[in-house]
Amino acid sequence: MVQLSVLDHVLMPPGVGAHEALNEAVESAVLAESLGYERIWFSEHHNAAGLACTAPELIIARAAAATGAIRVGAGGIMLPNHAPLKVAELFNTLEAMYPGRIDLGLGRAPGTDGRTATALRGSREAVVDVDFAAMAADLFGFLDGDLPDDHPFARVRADPAVPAPPRVWMLGSSEHGSAYAAAHGLPFCFAHQIDPDYAVPLLRRYRDAFRPSARAAAPYSSVSVIAFAAEDPEPAEDFTAFWSLHTARARSGERVATSLGQAREFRSGPGYAATARAAADRIVAGTPEQVGRRLRALAEQAHADEVLVATPMPDGAARRRSFELLAAEFGLTPHREAPASRY
Repeated sequence: MVQLSVLDHVLMPPGVGAHEALNEAVESAVLAESLGYERIWFSEHHNAAGLACTAPELIIARAAAATGAIRVGAGGIMLPNHAPLKVAELFNTLEAMYPGRIDLGLGRAPGTDGRTATALRGSREAVVDVDFAAMAADLFGFLDGDLPDDHPFARVRADPAVPAPPRVWMLGSSEHGSAYAAAHGLPFCFAHQIDPDYAVPLLRRYRDAFRPSARAAAPYSSVSVIAFAAEDPEPAEDFTAFWSLHTARARSGERVATSLGQAREFRSGPGYAATARAAADRIVAGTPEQVGRRLRALAEQAHADEVLVATPMPDGAARRRSFELLAAEFGLTPHREAPASRY
């Protein structure tokens, strides 16, 4: 049976402030838990108009505090943007506060444009000369407390100490991420929304090449998908138009948040049909049955254990309804003793 989870970009459309957007993200975690989703992850994006997910570790803390059973994590932490020691300290702290519920998804990309990446890392050299494998090795050494004796940081500890480190995942949209996950025995999540053509072959390759480790005895994979379900076709078309316009603006470097009204205007324009066709393989939208069929087929073809649905929809009610419809479509069972929302 395919597990279903949520990937939240923390959408902040025009007219919605950061406070409201972040509260909505916490409410999404509460709802996902009540519906039986396996986990909810928050992404890391910088200098991205219409998104409020620059600090996923802070959002994780709030979402985990508002829930009691669902796994909460980062999808992901873009490791080259951060010092490995600091990442280990942050996620050990989260694990200490919410034992057994924290996921640390690692990404290789900056999650932003080159100029912003330079601002994050302090120099152009830190953007160009990235040794992800060395950074990840340091991170694992800090998390496990087993850096080699001759390592320059061998006497440095990532406090607070926890009985077991958070669960570490590798994220990716290319063969680099899948190969690293397989070689180091990590669970792997592929970003279908970035490169749908490679999702199936790379997820299969990951499973075939997997080498067991202390972190995972067997391969475990997931695929994140931009997905939206509705009983009626109009909201599904709105969603497709919105995300198509949002991504087109982002790729062009236009720093303008997109509204639902603008998406509907875009739908009525002459270029929408071609845009929708081009986005058809990156966006899964339709009735619950249609969306469920496509997600199950993708998971089956890719031999994936889990699907993370990302639903960046400005209409909050429609977004929540999509979560409900997909939970019913997949027959999810609510988590036991899920607490009521405090936000």
